[in-house]
Formats: sequence, C-alpha cells, structure tokens
Amino acid sequence: MSDTPHPLSEERLDRFARHIVLPEIGGAGQAALSRAHVVLVGLGGIGAPALQYLAGAGIGQLTLIDDDKVSASNLQRQTIYTTRDIGHGKAVSARRWLANFDEKLTVSIHDRRITPDNVGALVEGADLVLDGTDNFATRLAVSDACVAAGVPLLSAAVGRFQGQVGAFAGHRADQPCYRCFVGDAFDAEDCDTCAEDGVLGAMVGWVGTFAAMQAIRLLVSGSGGMGDPQYGKLHLMDGLKPGMRTLAIAKDPACNACSAV
Repeated sequence: MSDTPHPLSEERLDRFARHIVLPEIGGAGQAALSRAHVVLVGLGGIGAPALQYLAGAGIGQLTLIDDDKVSASNLQRQTIYTTRDIGHGKAVSARRWLANFDEKLTVSIHDRRITPDNVGALVEGADLVLDGTDNFATRLAVSDACVAAGVPLLSAAVGRFQGQVGAFAGHRADQPCYRCFVGDAFDAEDCDTCAEDGVLGAMVGWVGTFAAMQAIRLLVSGSGGMGDPQYGKLHLMDGLKPGMRTLAIAKDPACNACSAV
C-alpha cells in the first residue's frame, strides 16, 4: 500500500461529491486531480473560464502566467475579473479570485512575459500545460518547452466565432507537437488579435470550458474513466452553425522541435 497521504479530507470529499459519484471519475480520479499540477499560460478570454473550471475540479496546484493588466474591454469575456480589477495585473487578480474561491489550492504566479529563455523553468515538472495565449511566438515557445520537459500540452485558440482545442504530446515518439501542426512560419508575433477581428464572449467561454474538460480528461486518463486523452486530435468549434469536427494531426518527421524524439 502506498504511503502517500490521501489528498482529500472529509471536507474536500463533500466539496467534490458530484465528481466522485461519477463512475468515470470516482475517488481515484478526484485524488488524481487534487494531486495534479497545471500550468495555465494566458489568463484572458480562454484562460479565465478554464481557470474557473479547473479550480472547481479541485486541481491541487496551479501556476498562473500572464504579464498583462486588466482593461475595461476584457470584461466582455474574461469572466474572473470585475471593474475593480481594471488596471491591476491579471496574474495577481486571478490569484485573488482563487483565494476567494478555494483557499486550499496551491497557487503561484508569473507576471512577466514568456520567452524561450524563461519558459522551460515554468513548465518543468508540471502534469499539464494549458496555453490560451493569442500569439504564435508564445505558443511555439511554450510548445517547444513542453517537448523538452516531457509535459503534455493543451493548446486552445479562438477568433470571432471559431475556436480550436488540441492535445499534444510531442515528447512521445509517436505523437505530434504543436509545431508539427503550425510549422515554423509563425515565429514572429503576427497572430491576429481580438481587438482587430472581434470575438464573441460566449464563444470564448465555450472554448475555455471545453479546454478545461479536455484537461480533466487527460489528468484522469490513468484511471481510464474518461477514455483516451486524445493526443494529436484537434477539435474545431464553429459558433455560427453551431457544431464541432475533429482532425487528426500527424507527427512531422522534419519538425524542428520533436522529430528527434
């Protein structure tokens, strides 16, 4: 029998009772969630609702990364912030929200911009990284760091009425990384922004909560309850139809990040 103490007290069991009665999660799955460490990169439209449901699921350790400040235009879709947060750092404001929501969670923040030089230390040792940032330079830096550190990556993006969520495990010999999907052409910060194209707040919420759902699926995959973690699968979401379709991403044998794995 393991000497590792069970992470759920009687009080915590009551908090997560609706999870535990689900056969697909149960006590073992909830314990896995409570022991998990998730790094959330970007605390904007995707990261905010994702954080709410990851915290609600009882993810025991969260690292929150964002160098931006809350602005009035964020409030249309970034659900953890209020008018009182305008002008304050998103990472600090998100930590404040978490402290009010569940003081038992372990939280650390990084409120500096992600770079290829600092991202490796931030993802090292995590069970999962969820990236909801809005530029390819950051996304590729995060993906490359995940490959190097052997950490699975969930990448989520949204624009106007379209969204996508994909799970990548490029550190595995048979699985693609995010760079296999987008290639090397986007190393510059040339991604369209919500300010330029617009975005529906509820659409961002759909993508963020679906990303949280996929994160939970991946984190409990050891018990098999929610099925395959869906590495290499990209889910495309259309808010106008509405509908969803899924694509399989192949590993690029010439990928600069994961081909040598």
